[in-house]
Amino acid sequence: MPRSLRVREECIRAVKSCLLRNGFPSQKILAEDLGMAQSTVSHFLNGKPVDYANFIEICRGLGQEWRDLADFEANSDPEEVQLVRAKVAILFEGFPSDRFANANARSTPKNTLSQQLHQAVSAASHEVFFLNNSSDSGSYLKRCDYLLLLISAESAASEMVLEQVQLAKESHNLTAHKPAILPILVELNTPLSFDLLSYLAGIQPWLWRGAGDSSKLLSEILTIIKEGRKSLTADHELAVEWNAITSTKQSIIQPLPAAPPELPGGQVEIASRFYIDRPPIESRCYEAIAQPGALIRIKAPRQMGKTSLMARILHHAEVQGSRTVALSFQLANRRIFANSDTFLQWFCASVGQELGMLEQLPKCWELADLIGSNQCCKAFFEQYLLSELSAPLTLGLDESDRLFESPEIADDFFGLLRALHEEAKRRDIWKKFRLIVVHSTEVYIPLDVNKSPFNVGLPVELPEFNLQQVQDLAKRHGLNWSADEVAELMGLVGGHPYLVRLAMYRISRQDVTLNQLLNSATTEAGIYSDHLRRHLWNLEKYPELIEAMREVSSAPKPVKLRLELAFKLNSMGLVKQEGNYCSARCNLYEEFFRDRLG
Repeated sequence: MPRSLRVREECIRAVKSCLLRNGFPSQKILAEDLGMAQSTVSHFLNGKPVDYANFIEICRGLGQEWRDLADFEANSDPEEVQLVRAKVAILFEGFPSDRFANANARSTPKNTLSQQLHQAVSAASHEVFFLNNSSDSGSYLKRCDYLLLLISAESAASEMVLEQVQLAKESHNLTAHKPAILPILVELNTPLSFDLLSYLAGIQPWLWRGAGDSSKLLSEILTIIKEGRKSLTADHELAVEWNAITSTKQSIIQPLPAAPPELPGGQVEIASRFYIDRPPIESRCYEAIAQPGALIRIKAPRQMGKTSLMARILHHAEVQGSRTVALSFQLANRRIFANSDTFLQWFCASVGQELGMLEQLPKCWELADLIGSNQCCKAFFEQYLLSELSAPLTLGLDESDRLFESPEIADDFFGLLRALHEEAKRRDIWKKFRLIVVHSTEVYIPLDVNKSPFNVGLPVELPEFNLQQVQDLAKRHGLNWSADEVAELMGLVGGHPYLVRLAMYRISRQDVTLNQLLNSATTEAGIYSDHLRRHLWNLEKYPELIEAMREVSSAPKPVKLRLELAFKLNSMGLVKQEGNYCSARCNLYEEFFRDRLG
């Protein structure tokens, strides 16, 4: 076994780029997270020899396979890794498991693949668990070593799969990169959602094309687990690139004149003909974002179209000549929220990386202990980003609610945003800075009224679709519905954009009729079962929210809840707030939760 190792020269640049991608804005933060000297991390990143054990630990921290980076020319072969009993989770929408059998499940090649993986990994003496919506799935996911993520057209669109991938990614970032996520695309011919691609960014996927690939796949998976590797290899014949599967950025703004129905989920693409305008919201936003120092605040519960609207505003700004950056706080690792200094470094690094202007960030942060992180952040934007850009900079901040969980960071950061917005009133350089803030609920933490960005700029609150908009959407799906049929669907789900679109997608594909949908809506056989299970799974994590939703769904009239609980249930999209009182957002939710919780 070699006493020291160093990164191969050709890998140094790629290794340095892993810092930010894994949630480390600086070498110092990585060193503190690993509990080692900053000089050791610096030597590693610059291709100098470091202790063998430290080399492996830093690779783990960066989510890299150490054997792929190490320079073995002057050393002996790497040591053999002793076989250990690993905990392996398999996540695949639509397969029957021995614990949660589905009598109606079809035996397909995809299902067979999941069962073959289960049998092969079990035969190798590893512990295997099929993930599902049971309460113990989340706890096992946090303890397992590997997640075999089989991504089919069904699982790519599943809300439950997305929730569990998010949980796996959070655990991966917090606990020495466990579980290692191994994504396997299964005969995939459906674009992946923006959110799923974001969680899997930087993780190498493989593509299983059919039964002929099974033996190769099983053999390689067992080898990876045996050797303790943390990722699929990029040079294997099954390896593919994410951009070869789907494109995440559209360069056109006009809707396609004709297109097959789109399975709803996440951001609606710019070119989609299924995006429904809600006049005069879009036109006002396009007008506002063109103004110097613009600030737009978009508020609506989950799955109401906030991110899709933000994407269109950013696209409009880009067409008008602005540089644009979209940043979702949902993608920030939990360690980023340790303190304001770490968070603001991550914020600046994320924006700088998107613009290809990251080099000056360390210099800006040299005086952080003296002048504070807010001033360093302001200086980075003013002295390096805005001064170097000839065009305006439009920044879209999605999932801003996540900062409410860290009141001290929220107070500092939102105060900074307000200050930067005010700078545009007196200094020309800040007139180039335009901002979109997206959030799901009211601000339920105390913010100084003079420091809050939530009482300035253009406020936008997205409503549900009205009758005419639902009728328009039905026509775009090729459905010749009467007013009574539209009213029947809205009687179940109201004008909830996602629920309406999902119904029309499934009906237009002739998977179900409107009558069948209405009769089975709250059952496991209904088209909303995945959506409802995801809401129930999330509520079960918070006993107070379960009790609050039980009270709302069982009461004959609106219920008065504690303000924070009302805000959170509204943010999830489960209730409507009427003053201090709450009622279920639609009959679908009221019936389902009354049955499940009552």
